Amino acid sequence: MKNIKKLATAAFITVFTLSIAGCNMIEKTPEAIANSAVAVVNGEKITRGDLDKNPNTMQLLSQAKQQYGEDYAKNQDAVSTIKSQKEQILDDMITNKVIEQKAKELKLLPDEKKLETNMNNQIAQIKKQQFGNSTEQFDTALKAQGFTEESFKSMYLSQLKDQEIQQNVSNSLTKNVKVTDKQITDYYNANKDKFTEQTDKMHLAHILVKTKAEAVKVKARLDKGEDFAKVAKEVSQDTATKDKGGDLGTISYDDSQYDAQFMAGAKKLAKGAISDPVQSSFGYHIIKCIDKQEYPVKALSKVKDQIKKQLEDDQKSKLVSQKVQEWKKAATITKNEKNIM
Repeated sequence: MKNIKKLATAAFITVFTLSIAGCNMIEKTPEAIANSAVAVVNGEKITRGDLDKNPNTMQLLSQAKQQYGEDYAKNQDAVSTIKSQKEQILDDMITNKVIEQKAKELKLLPDEKKLETNMNNQIAQIKKQQFGNSTEQFDTALKAQGFTEESFKSMYLSQLKDQEIQQNVSNSLTKNVKVTDKQITDYYNANKDKFTEQTDKMHLAHILVKTKAEAVKVKARLDKGEDFAKVAKEVSQDTATKDKGGDLGTISYDDSQYDAQFMAGAKKLAKGAISDPVQSSFGYHIIKCIDKQEYPVKALSKVKDQIKKQLEDDQKSKLVSQKVQEWKKAATITKNEKNIM
């Protein structure tokens, strides 16, 4: 689960950075609105006030004021965007509430005194790093955000509590996760290009068409000796590269911008080779490997610990995500979307 290890400190530093730039936070809402429920999780309310005080909401509203001005609430595009993003923030808050309730059941709630000490230490670090230990500047920033020191500490403590609860739950759920030597070896053998001394690279060109039948015809023309660049200029559907003869330039093996199926097909090619049709989410490609540079693979002994940690983290993340989804499915959750804005 993406938020299971979110650090509250980073969010607050972002909020303070915005305040230094002169951003103002949303005006205080009437008490009745603040106390209205935006969601109820197993009988526990999440209020509009809780949602609006969430650091992610506060940052969202500051950005809206920057982009649309102080009257952003009168702009339909702004309102639509804010509502959509607040719904996502609320979903995260609902997840956190479910986890908190389960943590209480499992006796995994953090020690309040230790939390308070941690909070004071982190706030001291923020004062030092962001304000040069100036209490006056720190208080000015709080006031600009609509906080007193007391209300800020209350919110910060709540964020730290969520963070530690999530970590405690994660640790409890994943304490028996183990990765075997066979799993490590299998992963290493299947992903050797990820463990080279330097990142492997390849210079590629491609011809993109819509159907496999078209791709087969293109390959047949190339097999008969037609020039790759000439054919690309004639038939390729990739407008960004067709005028360059389909040239994509040099691509690193770990470049995540390219379709995974396309990359898998390209990596198999020897220098100078042309592929059979390769399907991707964009259509069918004929790929030419103009050049490639592959480096020696590190010995398994050098990357074993790295692989072990990665596989453990992947297993833990998957396990926690599955368990939290089970808890949410079993929970009684209602949302009052009309109260979000």
